[in-house]
Amino acid sequence: MKPLGLETEIVDAEAFERSVEHFRKAGVRLPTFAELAAPAGIDATLRASLAEVPPDEPDPGNLLRVHWYNADDRRGLAEVPAHLVLPRELTGVDAPIIVVLGSRFPLIRAHKVLAAYACLAPRLVTGQFDPTRHKAVWPSTGNYCRGGVAISRILGCRGVAVLPEGMSAERFAWLDAWVQSPDDIVRTVGTESNVKEIYDACNELDRDPDIVIFNQFCEFGNYLAHKSCTGPAFGHVFEHVQSERPGLTLAAFVSATGSAGTIGAGDLLKERYGTRIAAVEALECPTMLYNGYGEHNIQGIGDKHIPLIHNVQNTDVVVGISDVATDSLFAVFNSDEGRAALAGSGVAPELVERMREFGLSGICNLLAAIKTAKVLDLGPDEAVITVATDGAELYGSELPLALDKHFGGAMDSAKAERALATHLAGAERDHVQVLGPRDRDRIFNLGYYTWVEQQGVELEEFERRRSQDFWRGLWPLVDTWDAHIREFNARTGQGAKDPDA
Repeated sequence: MKPLGLETEIVDAEAFERSVEHFRKAGVRLPTFAELAAPAGIDATLRASLAEVPPDEPDPGNLLRVHWYNADDRRGLAEVPAHLVLPRELTGVDAPIIVVLGSRFPLIRAHKVLAAYACLAPRLVTGQFDPTRHKAVWPSTGNYCRGGVAISRILGCRGVAVLPEGMSAERFAWLDAWVQSPDDIVRTVGTESNVKEIYDACNELDRDPDIVIFNQFCEFGNYLAHKSCTGPAFGHVFEHVQSERPGLTLAAFVSATGSAGTIGAGDLLKERYGTRIAAVEALECPTMLYNGYGEHNIQGIGDKHIPLIHNVQNTDVVVGISDVATDSLFAVFNSDEGRAALAGSGVAPELVERMREFGLSGICNLLAAIKTAKVLDLGPDEAVITVATDGAELYGSELPLALDKHFGGAMDSAKAERALATHLAGAERDHVQVLGPRDRDRIFNLGYYTWVEQQGVELEEFERRRSQDFWRGLWPLVDTWDAHIREFNARTGQGAKDPDA
């Protein structure tokens, strides 16, 4: 099995020393995972220094903002991560649906920048990535590679994005502005579902010894960042809502799988609150539900395979959502006629305006949360928590496409009302499976064909992931990496030496 970011000791001392010197000259301080989980604990002087740092500039200070606690202006610190609590008037279910907002993150306005940092930082501080020599390659269906390119730019190394050519124009416009060379954007065949084509391109690039592939689908730093940072942040949001609704329980966490990083937060939520974990995929490519395949437009939830870092045996529910629903509701939420129809259905005007916080995958998660609440028969004291990874601003070019495809080129009040009735109120119990042991085994076994047959993972290493002992055994890595980060910062002159070293 190739190294997947699990090393705990320095692998290449010379690369480590070159990295130390590089960061000393650049004046870059790496945040620990503990700091990103609880940023109020970051040194007050450091936090104050961020006041003049724009959140979307390649400034090292923005590494300290790679967390869920950014204020609405994305400069200051919020006491509780930004979120919405959606009422029955919108969702049609009694269970409160809590949506945590990823658009407050720096650099890319999406939380995938956390995954990018979490994959790169452990490699840096263990001498596996040398910014003076290596190029960092970021395979993705959009947001992760943007996050990786942004982190690479801050750290003074070359970042290469690998993504399908059919992703939104806004993704490519952002990348064009951030990469060092047009050659640093590798466009692969297809759209959201074509993840294997991304892997094939990476395997070609990996022949170059100066290339390091940060494959989010098999990098356990991605999983651990979400368990250690996203999980506690979502728990904090829930407890904040619970303080206003005594007796509220956290019944379910809903997340589209994508790379299966974000859904790793569910492992922490299940440990703390007994929360059930629902994995979401596109109905047009129902890999987990039906061993299916196909193309879809729910950008950000790449599929047609089971990620290596998906803890399948801890997943309780699988939900399929159609891109017809997500495209249609995106058009409703982002048109005047659609917003008027939403307000006319009884949704408060201020909430109507906040629906622009939902990108395509966020709408997918919302619909899946509604379906999960219905299938599990959740009541008003049983909350569902989910995430809107990014906002509508990343999909402006998708709006006319959705209008042409589903609304005859233009929205009107009658069309908007029909779309809401069909896709929001009409989100029913179909294409949902509550998993038993045999179902989990079936989904787990699907991963064999990608990881063992195609990508060369050893069968024994693949099988270890079937046991929860494997996943629990990863947890100490976070503290180990944090100790390395503190030591690294001390060596570069950016922090005190680890007191336990």
